[in-house]
Amino acid sequence: MLDALLINFGEMFTNLWQSLGLTKGTPQNYIMLLISFVLMYLAIVKKFEPLLLLPIAFGMFLINLPGAYEVVWGTYPEGSHNYNEVQNPGLLWYLFYGVQNVIYPPLIFLGIGAMTDFGPLISNPKSMLIGAAAQLGVFLTLIAASAIGFNLAAACSIAIIGGADGPTAIYVTQKLADFAMFNGNKTDLLSAIAVAAYSYMALIPIIQKPLMKAIVPKKERTIKMKPLRTVSKLEKIIFPIVVTLVVGLLLPDAVPLLGMLMLGNLLKECGVCDRLSSQAQNGLMNTITIFLGVSVGCKAYGATFLDWTTLGIIALGLVAFSCGTIGGLLMGRLMCKLSKGKINPLIGSAGVSAVPMAARISEDVGREYDPNNHLLMHAMGPNVAGVIGSAIAAGFLLAIV
Repeated sequence: MLDALLINFGEMFTNLWQSLGLTKGTPQNYIMLLISFVLMYLAIVKKFEPLLLLPIAFGMFLINLPGAYEVVWGTYPEGSHNYNEVQNPGLLWYLFYGVQNVIYPPLIFLGIGAMTDFGPLISNPKSMLIGAAAQLGVFLTLIAASAIGFNLAAACSIAIIGGADGPTAIYVTQKLADFAMFNGNKTDLLSAIAVAAYSYMALIPIIQKPLMKAIVPKKERTIKMKPLRTVSKLEKIIFPIVVTLVVGLLLPDAVPLLGMLMLGNLLKECGVCDRLSSQAQNGLMNTITIFLGVSVGCKAYGATFLDWTTLGIIALGLVAFSCGTIGGLLMGRLMCKLSKGKINPLIGSAGVSAVPMAARISEDVGREYDPNNHLLMHAMGPNVAGVIGSAIAAGFLLAIV
């Protein structure tokens, strides 16, 4: 009997030892854990887009804890990585359902719309030109990605990083996931694209400021712009309806994102749906942000994330984001010349979709050269135009594929 008891204890300790994460870790897991710590540091200490970056970093942290993958995600049958074939699914698998079926990005756009004031854009419609020019990075990167071996679907997914809009990047990537290939082989791009898109959004001050100072001459940085006209309530109510109608008729593929954006804005501006607007701005937006961030982070699993394809995507994402900023700045300079110095080109950098961070950078750089020069409201016009522009660009890319 004593022998049997010792054997049972021996099996118990063997099973316990085999279940320890310490016995299952790989070098890739530990590298990803270090990366997650860096992202947490940037989110918590440096406050780089913490509402998005922290959930992503923590999702990355959870999935890469040695031995945790099978518990928090689930197990695949041998030779399969199909989401729908996971056995014993865990919490993160269920949370990822909203990404797998592209539910979260449109809901994020609903919240963004409820928090956005399109008044600066309505007051100065010319801002739409800057938002359109800032999509330059999308189309240049589409060409670059195609040239190095990505097929059209994969190239479109990478290119949309240039729109500087995380939900849009996730939406396009997941919509085209079944068709994305690199050098003839099917590839999973979601984790690399999402991490690149949100990381560059968080690093806007570092990326944009040098470009702004390099492209815009010091004399033009000090230009003061006239105050914007007051926009009527009727204009603000009509705007989301008209934009949705026009874009929907021309580019139906953009409707899921743009339609939700405009619905959120209509709830805010109509004045009779305050409870719905408040919920979209706060409870719903915060909940979906957590789910989306953790879901994206959990796809950055060391064994599949750390390869040359991922590094190439991250590099192309930087090119896309930088070219988008440059496109907006060049359009700002052109508009400055055509208006005979009435438009400060610094607002051109706000043409990317990162609201309101990019507009704040325009304000910050302008005030470096004149503390009394306030560009924030002028920059918000191109900034919200960039949101619309990125949704339209996404619809265009989906349509051509």
